[in-house]
Amino acid sequence: MQGGRDIKQRGKRAPVQREVKANINDMIRHPQVRLIGNDGSQLGVVTVDEALKLADNDGLDLVEVSANADPPVCRIMNYDKFRYEQAKQEQEAKKKQTTVETKEIKFRPKTDEHDLNFKIRNIVKFLQQKNKVKLTMRFRGREIVYCQTVGLEAMQKIAAALEGEAVILQEPKMEGRQMVMFVGPKS
Repeated sequence: MQGGRDIKQRGKRAPVQREVKANINDMIRHPQVRLIGNDGSQLGVVTVDEALKLADNDGLDLVEVSANADPPVCRIMNYDKFRYEQAKQEQEAKKKQTTVETKEIKFRPKTDEHDLNFKIRNIVKFLQQKNKVKLTMRFRGREIVYCQTVGLEAMQKIAAALEGEAVILQEPKMEGRQMVMFVGPKS
């Protein structure tokens, strides 16, 4: 064992859960706070000791909701329930996020008409799934001589075929021995 971990136990680690950090009860260090009751009613500006007594009478916690306000806003609530609801809100926000993948289609200047049409159909499928597509034309050996003629014509032909489906994000440009163009879905 090296460094406390067995070599066979490598791999994905459990996702780290970010815990909601808020000052509660005795951790609140302000002389006065604006207090909100358990039912959401405004109780006004009170001292921290008074707020702690009110929270203790209800059997709940005093939680600092907004530390930046003047005076800071505190609320009487169940802290565990608050943490649970915050975690649920983060999960919901994560579900609603969409990740845009970049798919790559590779071809050569000598790619035949039928094969090119087949690749265009795949590009359209990727665009319908709201993904970006990187089109890469690789030149081998002496084919590099044709990059500005045959290569550019093929890229323009593909762009014309995708005119109704896609937006060109990056015009064709050379990167070493490859010509690259990026297209994205129309919004």
